[in-house]
Amino acid sequence: MAQHPFFSLHRQGMIRAGVCTPHVVVGDPGANARSTIDLAKQGHAEGADILVFPELNVTTYSIDDLHLQDAILDATEAGIAAILAASETLSPVLLVGAALRRNGRLYNCAVVIARGRILGVVPKQFLPNYREYYEKRWFASGMGLNGLSIDLAGQSVPFGPDLIFAASDLEDFVFHVEICEDYWAPTPPSTDGALAGALVLCNLSASNIVIGKGRERELLCASQSARTLSAYLYSASGPGESTTDLAWDGEGLIYEYGELLARSERFELTTEVVCADIDLERLRLERIRNGTFNDSTRYANHPETRFRRIAFAHQPDMADRGLMRPLRRFPFVPNTPEKLEADCYEAFNIQVEGLRKRLESTGAKHLVLGISGGLDSTHALIVACKAMDRLGRPRSDILGFTMPGFATGEETKANAWDLMRGLEISAEEIDIRPSARQMLADLGHPFAKGEPVHDVTFENVQAGLRTDYLFRLANQRHGFVVGTGDLSELALGWCTYGVGDQMSHYGVNAGVPKTLIQYLIRWTLDGGQLGDAAAAVEKILNTEISPELVPPDAEGNIQSTQDRIGPYELHDFFLHYIVRHGLRPSKVAFLAWHAWHDRESGLWPIDFPVDGRNAYDLPTIAKWLEEFLFRFFQTSQFKRSAMPNGPKVSAGGALSPRGDWRAPSDSVATVWLEELRAALP
Repeated sequence: MAQHPFFSLHRQGMIRAGVCTPHVVVGDPGANARSTIDLAKQGHAEGADILVFPELNVTTYSIDDLHLQDAILDATEAGIAAILAASETLSPVLLVGAALRRNGRLYNCAVVIARGRILGVVPKQFLPNYREYYEKRWFASGMGLNGLSIDLAGQSVPFGPDLIFAASDLEDFVFHVEICEDYWAPTPPSTDGALAGALVLCNLSASNIVIGKGRERELLCASQSARTLSAYLYSASGPGESTTDLAWDGEGLIYEYGELLARSERFELTTEVVCADIDLERLRLERIRNGTFNDSTRYANHPETRFRRIAFAHQPDMADRGLMRPLRRFPFVPNTPEKLEADCYEAFNIQVEGLRKRLESTGAKHLVLGISGGLDSTHALIVACKAMDRLGRPRSDILGFTMPGFATGEETKANAWDLMRGLEISAEEIDIRPSARQMLADLGHPFAKGEPVHDVTFENVQAGLRTDYLFRLANQRHGFVVGTGDLSELALGWCTYGVGDQMSHYGVNAGVPKTLIQYLIRWTLDGGQLGDAAAAVEKILNTEISPELVPPDAEGNIQSTQDRIGPYELHDFFLHYIVRHGLRPSKVAFLAWHAWHDRESGLWPIDFPVDGRNAYDLPTIAKWLEEFLFRFFQTSQFKRSAMPNGPKVSAGGALSPRGDWRAPSDSVATVWLEELRAALP
């Protein structure tokens, strides 16, 4: 087990949260307290920081009028005292449910316990009294009972719905508590809790089960966590509750920002703790960049002024406890067939509609594309064909040009021709080598004298000429140039500026990362949309990514983009977490290591070839992350600042200076590089 702080989830701004499904005994708080302690010990062993139990799990929920018996209530307080004593040696904060007496009234409460201390008691505010629920028969609402205290287990502790709990020694570990019906209400108390600073929202619930109610819970958890930019922990009553008139399924859910991280097994007789690691740092950063969240605090009259913030020392463990959360290697590519189908449908049609509207607006007679036989130009051409189809115009209005240079392979050129013929566009070939030789000679370049000098000038003469030809062809034939460069290339600055592949009249691929483009092409292929071009597209999908600007080496190896700048699968991972979430480089390295260091663990995208499943150790990840940081923050922003129009496609963000990403062209990467190097083991 790695012991360097880099590998600690706490060092990386996370906590481990658990939802618990204890087996209860109806009307026996002593037995229920023991069951609670057993699960608390299990959560402690799993490294949990917070454990949420069901509503009234010590008292039991389904005892009806027995709630009003002093014998039960006395036993409940004794059970709380037993849990409190056991918690002294346990690391998790425990949220347990109990019916408690105060000032002549009975309240349905969440008791918050940490290391032998009761941090506070939160009473339920919204009491259901419809259909099968009769809570107002037994309980008083805690609504408005702010600033009070309660004597419990020999301690005088804060009591009221106005409590937020914050760890004094673990940044961002701030949580709020509500109980069952509270979050079915039109105005869930957790909304104010989130606006007051809580990043973790906890719900102790009884919630009997009827058909469809599980879906309703999941909808509420997902929507509340998404709206409040928070994590939502939900625990419902399970085995042992009385089934006189109702049944219980024991559903536990952990959501983060609308995404399900963990779910318990429903209708199981075994007790269990289900854990997941919550990224609090990510949630805090989401709130910082979300102006609507900030405005909402004003709309709600700054709820933080109405809450008491209860501080506690959590004593976080800085050991490596692994990572318990779903983590996709390809964050832009869904893992399930249903989501992949939906995302590809949306992404493809966003591109088609963007290009269709631009073509309609300009009144151009033709679309002009350079077709290299590579992934990006293939996908751009397929999009162009569908845009023409949607407009009811012939595909022959698309002018495709293959422009072989000094390193163009016969296979890729043949693929380009087969693709253009198969899609029935107007196809031509322009050999750029004579023009390139003349320009190199005019520059006095050694290559013009027969010397094998293949420097950046040699490469960019070819890239620039291709774009120059395309623009002049567009002038000549009343068209406009469709750009083929993708989001990954823009992030790395892997494009020739100005008169080069950085420029076009409309950059249809500018919002699509390299790892998703392959799936979009495969989606159109599998959907039978490519007709006679299908065979050529299949070949293109299996071709090495190369700019083909430098001739093969002595062993016949072609120029490889990924050998030069690093694997696109890693760069797209870095891009997602740095641009979309604004995470520290060392945090990105931590996530990348967990996602990529073991090819046998975790989920791969659908139908991902086994022989292409790579693994990367931490030094390799750090090497390419430094490459990404230097290119992204220091050397390539000027290219993005002048990028053409093009549609945003992914929720992961785009790099247009008119939209998602606005940055100075004169920035340096020093801060990001130093943070990464200082944190690595």
